[in-house]
Amino acid sequence: MTCIIVDDEPPAIRILQKYVAQLPDITCVASTTKSIEALQLFQEHEPDVIFLDIQMPDLTGIQLSKLVKGKTKIVFTTAYAQFAVEGFELNAVDYLLKPIAFNRFIDAVEKVKNSLAIPHETTAKNITAPETDYFFIKTDGKNRFKKVMLNDILYLESIKNYVVLHVEGEQIVTYNTLKYFEENLPEHLFAKIHKSYIVALRKVTHTDTNEVWVQQQCLPLGDTHKVAFFEKINQKKL
Repeated sequence: MTCIIVDDEPPAIRILQKYVAQLPDITCVASTTKSIEALQLFQEHEPDVIFLDIQMPDLTGIQLSKLVKGKTKIVFTTAYAQFAVEGFELNAVDYLLKPIAFNRFIDAVEKVKNSLAIPHETTAKNITAPETDYFFIKTDGKNRFKKVMLNDILYLESIKNYVVLHVEGEQIVTYNTLKYFEENLPEHLFAKIHKSYIVALRKVTHTDTNEVWVQQQCLPLGDTHKVAFFEKINQKKL
């Protein structure tokens, strides 16, 4: 999926570019602070979606959106909530209120994907082979994969249809489900502790009745996962 970012404030553009760079199935092909130039970029790239600020000089985002034709979807971004109704009346896919949180941005991308009927893509298979201490996951672009060492994984976090792999020194985002990783990661090394979290057992520092600490991060321990989790903990108990 391709996108163009239009905002008269460069810092706002950089934030969205950073968000886009963390998601594997969307690429920013152009950005601009000028609404007139945005029209030219649209004609040149014909993107799947435009992230469009409403308060713009020359042409407002509302005016610009009326000139965008074809399959391109609109996601409005603005600091002013009063424009939301008008934005949705123009059939915008979503409306992001600044400052935009990453989770909220992911929601908007998912809505765009659903409106475009983009199919789900899976990651590399057979990551649990006995001799395997690493695997590759798809991160960005058609043929871009990231090597992940099993021993570097701290925990996995599910956000909508994405999974964030928290590894030593970085976060890796892939378009997949937590269930996929639950079924393919080695059971003796990993444990699901919540509907949104899988932890690497070797990285767990301590536990409580309702919480699991992975290094300095406190994660929730769901009621439906307590028995199985503590069974694995007891197997390692002296």
